[in-house]
Amino acid sequence: MAKRSIVPFGPQHPVLPEPIHLDLVLEDETVVEALPSIGYIHRGLESLVAKKDFNEMAYVTERICGICSFMHGMGYCSTIEKIMGLEVPERANYLRTIWCEMSRLHSHLLWLGLLADAFGFEALFMECWKIREKILDMFEESTGGRVIFSVNKIGGVLKDMPAEMLADFMKRLDGMQKELKKATKVFMNDYTVKSRLEGIGILSKEDAIACGAVGPMMRASGIEVDMRKTGYAAYKDIDFQVITSDRCDSYGRCEVRIGEIFQSIEIIRQAIAQIPDTELSVMAKGFPKGEAFVRFEQPRGEAFYYSRANGTKNLDRMRVRTPTFANLPSLVKILQGAQYGDVPLLVLTIDPCISCTER
Repeated sequence: MAKRSIVPFGPQHPVLPEPIHLDLVLEDETVVEALPSIGYIHRGLESLVAKKDFNEMAYVTERICGICSFMHGMGYCSTIEKIMGLEVPERANYLRTIWCEMSRLHSHLLWLGLLADAFGFEALFMECWKIREKILDMFEESTGGRVIFSVNKIGGVLKDMPAEMLADFMKRLDGMQKELKKATKVFMNDYTVKSRLEGIGILSKEDAIACGAVGPMMRASGIEVDMRKTGYAAYKDIDFQVITSDRCDSYGRCEVRIGEIFQSIEIIRQAIAQIPDTELSVMAKGFPKGEAFVRFEQPRGEAFYYSRANGTKNLDRMRVRTPTFANLPSLVKILQGAQYGDVPLLVLTIDPCISCTER
């Protein structure tokens, strides 16, 4: 009988950009069980609603994550807008949609680079991050920030994108698309890359449902669910298909994210073509009273925002369920039976954000 041992994995690890901590139960080189430990960097951001004005909290929520910070701010603002019955102007909805898809591009390119780095393909890592820099330049020009953007406000957005800027962004994205085709072709076709991804980390459709998987993790198991199809922001006017894969492995998760990169460019193209000329925001008068929740699609998957207001400047409660938190049971599932050498790669395939998880 093989001898069992417990090996602590993380929170610091040379391959992982995130301080995730797992206790791995091993039999020789095979993982029998993985026990996640949550709370290493907990910052208590949700509890700040008791101290910060409900308007100021829009900027606090952006600090939950440095990659999908725009969508965190939008999610929080959407709950307060729902409570106060505010009708966000259509131009603001379209601008939010464009920034959302730029966030998806930025996040997926970052993930592809980290994946390449995990299996030692440094040239591919640098190529993905070189393309990602162009998205960050676009963010900087349109919002003033590269990590934290602070353009969401309750009732709309604070900044506009003039027609010249939107036309220039579309030209840049068209050029970027050619570079992306070359880089992503390597992920899809290179023998060495495929040998590290194909058949590794199987998550069946049944297991994905049982574990409550979200985002590309779920769609790579053949489940066609995407919160953008609920029609929030300007997605109600955008024509796109949910990208899925029936591979159920690490290669499938890579395939879905690559598909979503090109899809995001097409969504931005449609949004720019249709963007109406309206106001950017409406005034939020008085204090919110009531409760509301919203669900929306972050790059890593479905996020859930809940706010409860009591009619004063401070909320009673603000609760966030992030996609990484929802995907942890799936991670535990795919690690069972995996080889110890594949653990860093499998952790990366859920695209973990521990700052989101330990908010």
